[in-house]
Amino acid sequence: MLTKEELLAKAKKPAQDAMKLHPYYKGKVQIASKCAIRDFNDFAIWYTPGVAAPCRSIQAEPELVYEHTNKANCIAVVTDGTRVLGLGDIGPEAGLPVMEGKALLFKYLGGVDAVPICLRTKDPDEFIHTVKLLEPSFGGINLEDISQPKCFKILDALRAEMDIPVWHDDQQGTATVLLAGLINGLKIVGKEMDKIKIAMVGMGAANVATYRLLKASGVDLGGIVACDSKGTLHPGRGDIEERQEEFADKWRLCNETNAERIVGDIADAMRGADVMVAFSEPGPGTIKPEWVRGMAKDAMVFPCANPIPEIWPWEAKEAGARIVGTGRSDFPNQLNNSLGFPGIFRGTLDVRARTITDEMALAAAHELAKCAEERGINEEDIAPKMDEWEVFPREAVATAMKAQEQGIARLSKTCEQLYEEASVIIRQAREATHCLMREGFIAPAPEG
Repeated sequence: MLTKEELLAKAKKPAQDAMKLHPYYKGKVQIASKCAIRDFNDFAIWYTPGVAAPCRSIQAEPELVYEHTNKANCIAVVTDGTRVLGLGDIGPEAGLPVMEGKALLFKYLGGVDAVPICLRTKDPDEFIHTVKLLEPSFGGINLEDISQPKCFKILDALRAEMDIPVWHDDQQGTATVLLAGLINGLKIVGKEMDKIKIAMVGMGAANVATYRLLKASGVDLGGIVACDSKGTLHPGRGDIEERQEEFADKWRLCNETNAERIVGDIADAMRGADVMVAFSEPGPGTIKPEWVRGMAKDAMVFPCANPIPEIWPWEAKEAGARIVGTGRSDFPNQLNNSLGFPGIFRGTLDVRARTITDEMALAAAHELAKCAEERGINEEDIAPKMDEWEVFPREAVATAMKAQEQGIARLSKTCEQLYEEASVIIRQAREATHCLMREGFIAPAPEG
């Protein structure tokens, strides 16, 4: 068992290593060829004059772009840098390392080619217009690290106006993985989804989407007490009512949740709760141990702020929480959206779905929970880990099958076809990276 000092030192190490390795590699992704180049004569096929034939074919039948190009497996990861991790509005350049990291995870975990794009604009209409102009080149759009409330407007507008799937990972992706952890956590503590009380701390993109999935999962909405920076949400919040068009989701929560009309702060929201879900200010110290002590027996605490959770896991455990999950891979029970977006986008692309619905996210969440349950779960292990590679093709299948069921898929495939295709492309992506490392084209990381 590590001491508190050792745990704290361990928690700081990823940041220390990142400052050494980012300048060493000068980025995390690159463009590599996927076609054979037998000799220089092949450029007559891949470029001029041969390339004119597929160009004319696509001109005559635009859907053939999916057959003749990489559009079917290529997405854009787009941000304006206004809410990067827990760092806030740090700008598009400073957000680029995160977008590159996202692209790396998309490829390694889901076999999806992702291009990081950071836009120098904070205007939502200009952002929407720019992303719409990108549609011919990409099979999907992953929105990332955009401040609220404009992130909701941007997502809604692009989903309505584009013919390719658009998803905001900070909303749907984060909520999907959180729900998977909650499903399994409830099995361990012996509580039921429709009978629990939930405190939601921070009402940004992640918790708004989490609320939608909780609602669809049958949670008693009256037993939810949400809390933003000004206190608990309830019908008396005139500040939200005055701006209800801008903060429509928050105002909805004011009226749908908090049956007891609790007025107060985070401590009041958490008192007697079975579950605490936080996507708020990075800690430690945002959530106090004494607030955890005031929760119900066998409480579950999910402080998911990045890069530092709202309370350290060991502090929450000492305060009486039975299960603690965070967004970090160096602590038990990682509930990070990296478990969600690679597989979900894999399945979406494989059937060319027109959008990614909440129902698709729900299907993915239940499959994630099932994957972990089948191999065994406990208080320190409620969700799959990133190195359980079979999770991602299974998640892809669940997503794709739900898209077909909802009638939003352009292609029709069986479970068996989907699993085989996803497994192959994910395996190829991982093996390609390992091959480049073995052959020295990716330099070994320096020691220390």
